[in-house]
Amino acid sequence: MENALLNVENINVYYGAIHAIKDVSFHVNKGEIVTLIGANGAGKTTTLQTISGLLRSKTGSITFDGKAIQAISPDKLVSHGLAQVPEGRRIFLQMSVEENLEMGAYTQPPAGVPQDLEMVFSLFPRLKERRRQVAGTLSGGEQQMLAMGRALMSHPKLLMLDEPSMGLAPILVEQIFEIIQNLNHNGSTILLVEQNAQMALSVAHRGYVLETGKIVTTGTGEELIRSPEIKRAYLGG
Repeated sequence: MENALLNVENINVYYGAIHAIKDVSFHVNKGEIVTLIGANGAGKTTTLQTISGLLRSKTGSITFDGKAIQAISPDKLVSHGLAQVPEGRRIFLQMSVEENLEMGAYTQPPAGVPQDLEMVFSLFPRLKERRRQVAGTLSGGEQQMLAMGRALMSHPKLLMLDEPSMGLAPILVEQIFEIIQNLNHNGSTILLVEQNAQMALSVAHRGYVLETGKIVTTGTGEELIRSPEIKRAYLGG
């Protein structure tokens, strides 16, 4: 798509001889929540890691904000406006909440960091209450909020979330997805990888279904939730 914020065209990714991603193409427009759903091993995380430069595609192109980004290193992509919250959160466990957030601002001018901290604390009041607490002592839901807040400190144009509900109790899953919707309402563009298809499709503008490395179905979130095939395969219907 010519005016897409992110445009992925015909990528193919291999782990040795294993063809993990097969001719995948999709796009994310500014202001959207787009979700990739699929079973374990379908290629969702591999797709995100390819976009963020941790893996390389043998073919095709990845364009972000009008620029080809395949050759840009992951650390440099952050300064271009691309931030990923990885699967498993990967916060700095021995650092405080505030120190973790400050690490997320390494691409930003130091003078703006205090204001950015207050922005994150307004989105995640629980983090403000625990700003001096060692991150490794937080609950799973609080750690997920911290990982999201850390990514937001870089002022991303696109926020990529990898399995944000993993390992969380149902009530915390609802809170995390409410936060995702609030971020979007405040202007964030989000690419969401999620195994909880029901929750992901309920907040997404559009979705893509991955099976064994291929996109097999696409549609709006509402269309995919109503699809009998998607219900049977992913929604327990």
